[in-house]
Amino acid sequence: LWAGGDFDEAGLKAALEEFSGIKRRFECYINTPKGVYIDDYAHHPRELEAAIRSIRGMFPERKLTVAFQPHLYTRTRDFAGDFSRALSLADNVLLLPIYPARELPIEGVTSQMLLADITVPCEIVPKAELAQRVAEIETDVMVTFGAGDIDRECDKVAEVVGAKTLA
Repeated sequence: LWAGGDFDEAGLKAALEEFSGIKRRFECYINTPKGVYIDDYAHHPRELEAAIRSIRGMFPERKLTVAFQPHLYTRTRDFAGDFSRALSLADNVLLLPIYPARELPIEGVTSQMLLADITVPCEIVPKAELAQRVAEIETDVMVTFGAGDIDRECDKVAEVVGAKTLA
């Protein structure tokens, strides 16, 4: 795009035409008056808090359900209290098991350890059952968070949320 200090306008136009957007950062799958579904890569307590507060501002007075897949045993252990406080900003929380990435399990470190300090209804849900659980609960704003493989469930969750908007 820059050649020897000169601006390449044609190159910039071509690059912009090919740009498909940013994946997994506040990616909105559904946004209707009856239902919203957003997916986000957030996997640190500050990111979760910022995203949840933003969603609250965008959709005030709507029931917000958050599904969160913790990423790494060490991060979950080190920030457990901060995760619980951030997740408590939602109305309902679905916790998936920890995505280990490059780590081996640490004894006693599980998603279960976050439950005690989350102040809103919360439950552990296996990743494979996430879409089904979303179908069973009452919510009109659904958000999935995590840096692991929770994104593999996005299409299924979007299908469930979409079906609810037609009901």
